[in-house]
This record gives sequence, structure tokens and C-alpha cells, in this order.
Amino acid sequence: MENALVKTPLRKLRRRRTKRVWRLKQKLKLAWKSIKIRVKSHLPGFLSTKKHLFHIKSRKEEQDLSQVARRICKISNDSTKSLAFLLQLPKYSVDDFLDRGDLMTPATSPRENISKMWRVLHGSNNWENLLDPLHPWLRREVTKYGEFVESVYDSLDFDPLSEFCGSSRYNRNKLFEELGLTKHGYKVTKYIYAMSHVDVPQWFLSSAMGETWSKDSNWMGFVAVSGDRESLRIGRRDIVVAWRGTVTPTEWFMDLRTSKEPFDCEGEHGKNVVKVQSGFFSIYKSKSELTRYNKESASEQTMEEVKRLVNFFKDRGEEVSLTITGHSLGGALALMNAYEAARDFPALSGNVSVISFGAPRVGNLAFKERLNSLGVKVLCVVSKQDTVPKLPGIVFNKVLNRLNPITSRLNWVYRHVGTQLKLDVFSSPYVKRDSDLGRAHNLEVYLHVLDGFHRKKSGFRVNARRDVASVNKSTDMLLDHLRIPEFWYQVAHKGLILNKQNGRWVKPVRAPEDIPSPLSTGPKPIYSL
Repeated sequence: MENALVKTPLRKLRRRRTKRVWRLKQKLKLAWKSIKIRVKSHLPGFLSTKKHLFHIKSRKEEQDLSQVARRICKISNDSTKSLAFLLQLPKYSVDDFLDRGDLMTPATSPRENISKMWRVLHGSNNWENLLDPLHPWLRREVTKYGEFVESVYDSLDFDPLSEFCGSSRYNRNKLFEELGLTKHGYKVTKYIYAMSHVDVPQWFLSSAMGETWSKDSNWMGFVAVSGDRESLRIGRRDIVVAWRGTVTPTEWFMDLRTSKEPFDCEGEHGKNVVKVQSGFFSIYKSKSELTRYNKESASEQTMEEVKRLVNFFKDRGEEVSLTITGHSLGGALALMNAYEAARDFPALSGNVSVISFGAPRVGNLAFKERLNSLGVKVLCVVSKQDTVPKLPGIVFNKVLNRLNPITSRLNWVYRHVGTQLKLDVFSSPYVKRDSDLGRAHNLEVYLHVLDGFHRKKSGFRVNARRDVASVNKSTDMLLDHLRIPEFWYQVAHKGLILNKQNGRWVKPVRAPEDIPSPLSTGPKPIYSL
């Protein structure tokens, strides 16, 4: 009896071996189940039923399915890669970027009718229960506004040899058509110009040409409004203001300022004066009678157009919302714009929202509290690797935040506003792990990671559809084996064209309608929507 209770070393060894085999079987079972689920999602016309997928009758069928899974997942026999890495889908290769016409997967997902829940998507509840996991309808709407901002970057003429440096290459009537954004159903009604008025050396200016379209102003964004069909889909008439981020050297100079300026004299309550960063304030509020495009400030241009559109559609009995979006510096301008709109247009009460990407801190505690009291809803999309959202005062504010019980009421500390959606650039399986983190601030990188984001603790979305090649528009962050050129987005031949009559390469003359003109800053007739 006693001998039966004693476990010999051989028995221990066998039991351990049995446990290891059992654990391995469980892991393989889970892995095989994951592969079958992914095969099913990628083969709608092949093995589409549960009977075919989960009740494999023969060993040959199992081997065939394994080969299909490996081909779809593009899994190699590299034993150094973890199972989690191998099961990340879709796994793009060079062949996926070859033009195959109609056989290629669409880069966008279908858009649903969101008219019944537009207020929730617009932030009425501060996006509660919509961010983790990220609601697919909200993802598509946020991406749409991000693409509006990206269109300003894509059409900005920033060739230092161009006489139109700092302007849009296209007039407002064909901006979306040239950039493939007519799918969103919006029309641009006005361009916005802003000044970066600061005395700097000649070499610091944006254009190397002696004569330019404007020495003081730069194109910063636009006002647009949803058309009739899109308004039916989203449940209201949506006015959009899109602001780009920092591009010109003088804008960078203004961004680096850390002092504050009073922003709203009406909002002063004793010592709680509403203040914002002086550089942002200067770009948003500067104007001069001596300029062609900024006799009115960017603030006045925008507010005048928004007022016109709000009055027009309110008089028709329509529900109107205002969505202000921007990236980097543009996110800061969007907050100030939303502040003024919510304060000055009671008809928009509760319907003003801001969608910002990689935006810095803008103002003090009084600015934050006043913005909240006005009912402005703010969704800040930020990245773990991006340092810009920690500015201004990246070191100083970080120290103060650690002393929060003491500093929480200090009115001179820069404050974040709104709800944050935090992304991780390295969650994408297509981005280099040794990338320059400065590139993480790029808007296309933001939109790529946003498209793949599902929830904080999950990997990159398996059904993400946004074009991966866009990441390298103005970065070098994509993996080398994808063979996507670095910084590939540029004007063909750097703006030169071949004159076939005389065989010379020459700079083309802009079409008259695309030449910036002070007259073009006027509003577009609304009846054309």
C-alpha cells in the first residue's frame, strides 16, 4: 500500500510529459480555430458554411484548408515568428499594391445611414461607450473629417520656387473632385487665409521668388457644407471647418511661443481671464489693411461664412450642426473657432463639436472651463508616440501634472480639453519599429492607425480597409518589403511639363480659375448644393 503511494521519478516524468502534450494540443486547437475563423472571413464564396468550415471529415480536406489558410495569411515557415504575429491579417505583400482594376478590394467600407444616432456620434454624451471598443460608424465619421484636413495638405502649393507658394493649387469648386473626395457629399463654400506676421530673415520666408501671390498670407483651410443627399444620411445639415497644421517656417516660429494672450474679454471673471497660446492667437486673429487676403482675420472670415450658412439653413427649418476639425496647429485653431461659434451663435447650442488630430494644448484652465460651459464637445485623437499633444511646455506641464492636487486650480498652466482617443502607431503590423518618432505626428499615419484601431487591448483590425500606401505619402514609415516609395506624394516632375512643340521642359501656367484672387475669398452660392 505504501509502495503504491510513492511516485517514482519515472511516473513523474510521464505525468509531466502528459501535461505538456495536453497543453500543446489546447494551444494548437485554439490556433487552428483562429485560422479557420479568418479563412471564413476572407473566403465568402469558398467553404462559406459552418459545416464545411468546422466539420472537416477527412485528413485531405484538413490539409487543403491548411494550405488555403497559409496562402491567405501569407504565413512563412519562419519558426522565429510568434503565432500571434503570423495570425495578424491582412498581411500585405508587394503583389497587393499592383493595379488589378476592379478585382482589388475597395479602400473604403460601406457607409450606413446614421440619421437616428447622429447626436451621439457628434458627442452629445462625450462619446461614452463609443471609444473602447471604437464604434465602426464613429470611426468612419472621424476618418471623413480627417480626410478633409488632409485635402488641405495635399492641395497646398509649397514649392519655394513657385510664385503661388502658400496657396491652393485648385480653386474651391474643384478641390474635392481633384482629390477624390466627392464621395463624402460636401461642397466647399469658402477658403480661409491666415497671417503669420513676424519679422524674420529673408532666408526664413516660405518662397524664394521675388514676386509672390502674397507675402503675408497663407491658405489655412476651408468651410464646407453637406449636400442634400449626405444630409439625409447623417440626419442634419453639417457645416465643416477644416484647418491644416503647421507648414510654413513663420508658422513654426509662432508655434514655438509659450506665452499666453487674453482671448475672450467677455469671459473674464476676476482673475480667471481666458487665455490662449500667443502664437496660435496671432495666426487666428491677425489682419492688416495692407494685405490682399487678410483685411479680415482668419477668425472673421470663418465666422462670417458660418453665420451665413447657419442663418440660411435655419430659415429653411433644417437641423444644423457645426463640426470643426484640424491637425496639429489646425487642432488649436479649431478649438478657438469652436469657442467663438458656440458663444456667438445660440442657434447652434449643443451642436458644435471639434475633431482634432495630434493637437497641442491651447489655453489655460479658464479657457477649458468656459469651453465646457458653452457645450462644445471635443474629441482629441492622439498618438502614444506623438509629442505634439504634450506641447506647449512639455516638461513644465508634465511636472505640474504630477503635483495635480496642488496645481489643479492654477490658471496659468496649459490644459487639455475634451475626450481623448489614444492610439499606438506600433499597433500597425506595417510600420517600421525603428521609425523616426517625429513621423508619428503625420496625419496620414494617424488615419492609418485609426482605421486599424478596435480597442486598447486588441491588435490591428483584420478588416481595416484604408489604403496602406497612403502612410508613405510624406513619411518613410512603411516596412521595406512592401516596396512603397518613401515621400511619394509630389507634383509630377516637380511641377515641370514637356512642351512637345519645342521639346523644352517648362513651368506650366496656372489656369485662370486656379490663380488666387481676393475676389475668390467670397462665399459660394448655396443654391448650387
